[in-house]
Amino acid sequence: MAARPKRSRAVVKTVLPWVLVALVLTLWAYDRLVAPFPFGRQAGAGFWTVIVEMVAFLPAMFILVGLFDVWVPRRVVERHVGRDSGPLAIVWMVLLGTLQAGPLYGAFPVAVALWRKGTAPRNVFIYLGAFCALKIPMLTFEVAFLGWQFSLVRTAVTLPVFIALGYLLERLLPADVTIPGPAGAETPPS
Repeated sequence: MAARPKRSRAVVKTVLPWVLVALVLTLWAYDRLVAPFPFGRQAGAGFWTVIVEMVAFLPAMFILVGLFDVWVPRRVVERHVGRDSGPLAIVWMVLLGTLQAGPLYGAFPVAVALWRKGTAPRNVFIYLGAFCALKIPMLTFEVAFLGWQFSLVRTAVTLPVFIALGYLLERLLPADVTIPGPAGAETPPS
């Protein structure tokens, strides 16, 4: 009996994104083919904007992640940002998150590659936090619109919060957690 709800959830998780895409395309087609429908026009325009952005960005990101996966040995990653790494690992993760550009969905393939190479979970969380809040392109816009004083204060507040959250989330994470992936994919040791 318990297997049925799990199977139902799996079907919903698989089908729901495609249903939403079909809904957006239906609204857009209704606007174009049947009658003017501003919401359909906006939904279609937003959909195509995201698709173009992803097609322009994701292939390069996956190539870079693939090169990282092949060229950088696991022992190097573990030594610098692994479970036994020191405070310098935080600096490495903040620098990586700060210097990387692109939308948030571009950070997740990098985070998975780091995890599989043996990066400590706290450092993966710190990287994601730095990527979200401290990217150089974002900081330049922030300084231009809100001033460097605001940007410094926000950075001084958010950076320690992300570091503390990284450590907290690592403690809350079960020890046997792995990232599902293809057979032979590297995962951190338990």
